[in-house]
Amino acid sequence: MRIARTHPRPRTARLLFGAVLTAVMAFSVGGTAAAAVESDSGKSVNARTDVYIQDIASDTGLEPHGAIYSSFFNSPDIKICPTAVECASSTNPVVGSTSYIFVNLRNNGPYGSGIGNGTLKAYYTTSGGGANWPAHWTPIGSKPLVVAPGVTTTSIAWNNVPSIGHFCLLLRWESPTDPMLFEGTSTSINTQYNNNIAWKNANTVPAGGGGGVIVRPYALANALAVPARYDLAFRPVGEPVPGAQIVADLGPELFQRWRAAGAPGEGIRVVGENSIQIVDPYKAQIKDLLINPDERPVLSLSFATSQVLQKSYLLQVVQVGPVKELGEKYDVGGVDYTIEPAKR
Repeated sequence: MRIARTHPRPRTARLLFGAVLTAVMAFSVGGTAAAAVESDSGKSVNARTDVYIQDIASDTGLEPHGAIYSSFFNSPDIKICPTAVECASSTNPVVGSTSYIFVNLRNNGPYGSGIGNGTLKAYYTTSGGGANWPAHWTPIGSKPLVVAPGVTTTSIAWNNVPSIGHFCLLLRWESPTDPMLFEGTSTSINTQYNNNIAWKNANTVPAGGGGGVIVRPYALANALAVPARYDLAFRPVGEPVPGAQIVADLGPELFQRWRAAGAPGEGIRVVGENSIQIVDPYKAQIKDLLINPDERPVLSLSFATSQVLQKSYLLQVVQVGPVKELGEKYDVGGVDYTIEPAKR
């Protein structure tokens, strides 16, 4: 694996998150922030609207939402469908095809009212944990909308899905009367503190046929301005996958960094030149992966089972580490993998 380097981030994007989060909390306590718009008389009036997209099922639009640093990376209001007709559940996009990103826009947020006018914008990046804004995100498309009170479902076409094949999606509602609270380089912080930003990191893995290996890319990132260490945590939601065989190939450079740190972790074992197998399905962690600010290392996760599955199982793979300063341990992003019986 070669660790890809991005262009240096502009200095203006490197926010001091301690001060920023203090301002955020002041906003949350205070209730609303009003945007000035021009009335017919030419005078500025406050006309704050509040359209939001859920981060989690219990999200009511509060900034930050009530489960800060929880699994905020699989929005229930976003799904990928293979046709322009909304599907029952999100699917993996097919390389080279046109897929459709369906989004629920909820115009009943706690910080405003009235008809929302703005633009819905969609972006993608390689599937994984951390991602930096805007350096790691590629635009898909946008749609100007008028959103009435209630729930509006709309879609954005994703033409010619690119060849990396597995993605994270970011949806942003941008409106002059529904402003972002703040924006820094950390997508995780931006998502949790702005109710008009939502992240969709989910993937279906048909690995439960008792044979064969399915490989998925998993990207890491560091939103700080200095090198930092992150953990990769494996968390089954409910029962672990029976007979699961999950291996993380870190590639030579990241693996050597991990070795130099003392090869820390739990519930794991080294099984190859650069590979680590997940042994304990409940508390497996690969710890202290050193990531520089200008890098986007992409490792490979392989999934297989020794049993034929009779139902689907959910596994979260989460990047854990600092979001404001060194030494913190927070979820900074991850992917929900639905491991299901192989199609026959």
